[in-house]
Amino acid sequence: MTFQEASHLLAQAGIEDASREARHLLALARGIELRCLIGTDVPPAAAARFATLVARRAAREPLAFIAGHAGFWTLDLEVGPATLIPRADSETLIEAARAHALDARLILDLGTGSGALLLAALSEFPRAFGVGVDRVAAAAALARRNARRNGLAERSAFLTGDWDTAIAGRFDIILINPPYIAESALAALQPEVRDHEPHTALAAGPDGLAAYRRLLPRLGALLTSRGIAVLEIGEGQGEDIARLVPPDLRLVEVRADLACIPRAVVLTPA
Repeated sequence: MTFQEASHLLAQAGIEDASREARHLLALARGIELRCLIGTDVPPAAAARFATLVARRAAREPLAFIAGHAGFWTLDLEVGPATLIPRADSETLIEAARAHALDARLILDLGTGSGALLLAALSEFPRAFGVGVDRVAAAAALARRNARRNGLAERSAFLTGDWDTAIAGRFDIILINPPYIAESALAALQPEVRDHEPHTALAAGPDGLAAYRRLLPRLGALLTSRGIAVLEIGEGQGEDIARLVPPDLRLVEVRADLACIPRAVVLTPA
């Protein structure tokens, strides 16, 4: 398969910027970084692997899963089908934590997945220790590997359990990226998401708010007196979340992502 044939196949499969993605796949097939790829010739030694990778991407498997890793904040993280792929939108939570938490010592990440949020926060708060909780054992194991990968294993621990009952104590920062998509909306998602990422990490009941209803009443008991909880929200959910905030919490900010979409709510004890 030539590079031009690969680009055409990806474009036919509905991949945006097919040429750029074909370059990523060619670099993977050759075992080099994308920045080191010069030209688009397919060496015979890489031809079979290139064709296999292109076929996987044409079937709409996410590029991050094919590569086995993804960037988030300043980190490089292993990714896999047990968890969501870290997205740049979620970096809004780290920006909010930096703005509101001056000196965090204990950080909690509920539904940690790949560990992206917790590990990014630990990189910004060098005196903090973090705990990540996920009900999927494979996700917690992946997060531990990412902690080792990024030199943060000694400052973190990852547990398997239900996120609102597996942990006690009080934390300076609580980070949460819960499922927030209405179940009826799953079918309309891009195939990369709908067919390859775990639905339990995406959908939350008929209106997408089930996880917030479960979590928000629990957060007050997990925060220090000056602590903050930062939750990711879906587009258009800001007002609904504000109505769900219990009396022991106060909403202090709704922060937008780079696309100017409200993406994170910041809560403190009332």
